[in-house]
Amino acid sequence: MELDGHPLIRELRSLELPAADYVVAGSGPLLAHGLRSVVHDLDIVARGDAWKAALRLGTPETPPSGSGCLVSLFDGDIEVFDRWLPGSPGPDEMIEAAEWVQGIPFSPLRDVLTWKEGLGRQKDQQDVKLIRDYLA
Repeated sequence: MELDGHPLIRELRSLELPAADYVVAGSGPLLAHGLRSVVHDLDIVARGDAWKAALRLGTPETPPSGSGCLVSLFDGDIEVFDRWLPGSPGPDEMIEAAEWVQGIPFSPLRDVLTWKEGLGRQKDQQDVKLIRDYLA
């Protein structure tokens, strides 16, 4: 799949965030690996210059997890976090572990599986199955 054809990826690229300072988490890695063609938003974990750029573009708020801050861009299509879920690695570790797909850093699917299983949300169950089948 050519990622640049996806509207959320085009929005992400338009931000011109320094790729060494962010990683796409959440369901975005499923899009990158062709496991889903539809995702409703992109969750970005950012540090350094990427986080500073997000702060210039929007107002930080408390995310639903209550952990850290998020800046919502493009009417919520892109959500930039300064840290991920409670209990997850910090931004530096997540960014260093990224898998690069078409020039974009994505969280490894094994990490996404761990988060989605840990959250236990009904909406994540299909993603859990898709990732398990892909990694099998």
